[in-house]
Amino acid sequence: MAAPSDEEGAVGPRCHHCSPAMLDVPFLPFSAFLGALGLLCVAMVGTWCQHWRGGFSLDGSSRTFNWHPVLMVTGLVVLYGAAALVYRIPHTWSGPKLPWKLLHGTLALGAFVLTVLGLAAVFCFHNSQGTPNMYSLHSWMGLATVLLFSCQWAAGFGAFLLPWAPTWLRALYKPIHVFFGSTILMLSVASCMSGINEKLFFSLKNGTMAYKLLPAEAVFANTLGLLILIFGVLVVAALARPSWKRPDSDSPDSRQPLLSAER
Repeated sequence: MAAPSDEEGAVGPRCHHCSPAMLDVPFLPFSAFLGALGLLCVAMVGTWCQHWRGGFSLDGSSRTFNWHPVLMVTGLVVLYGAAALVYRIPHTWSGPKLPWKLLHGTLALGAFVLTVLGLAAVFCFHNSQGTPNMYSLHSWMGLATVLLFSCQWAAGFGAFLLPWAPTWLRALYKPIHVFFGSTILMLSVASCMSGINEKLFFSLKNGTMAYKLLPAEAVFANTLGLLILIFGVLVVAALARPSWKRPDSDSPDSRQPLLSAER
């Protein structure tokens, strides 16, 4: 076999080095796309409940239930995903970590509050209609996700924001916190998708709107479910990308607790 020419030899390495660069996407445009996708998910779930499911109210009717999907998608998926990506912002890689810790914790707390309100809406609807609670796989998975989320937030607050947590404990807990952060997000996505599917099966029953006939509402809601899945996968992919992770720092600022004084 003839040896490759100089030109052929140059092209090979050059393409080998250029391909990863061609696929490299800066974090800020990626996060802007994710933000737009998250807002689209929130807008679509709101449109679904308003246009096809009768809107919103607090009277215990099905319109009270409609708060459930809106608050869950907004809090447990979109706002939670935003909280998870705080430390991927390049501006967080220098200077004190305390402001970013507070932002991360506040976003997560806001997501948790919306999630609890979403649970309250569905329990209120079930109780007013005499419907049993916690009988479906969707409800089991959703409640388990919320319980994990509450434990995750409390443990993170105690380990990273309070002054008495020793450095060795923070170092030990950090990979666990990161792992369960991604796990909770994917459980949230799975819970939302199963909830959308369950709602369509319950709602689209008569012959003119049967789910199997794929009416407009089913197409719209199925599309919403796919967009939620894409959002979750992209957030987890961003969290796993090594080049977007904040470099570890042993500086005092990186370990600064919530109740300590800033200098």
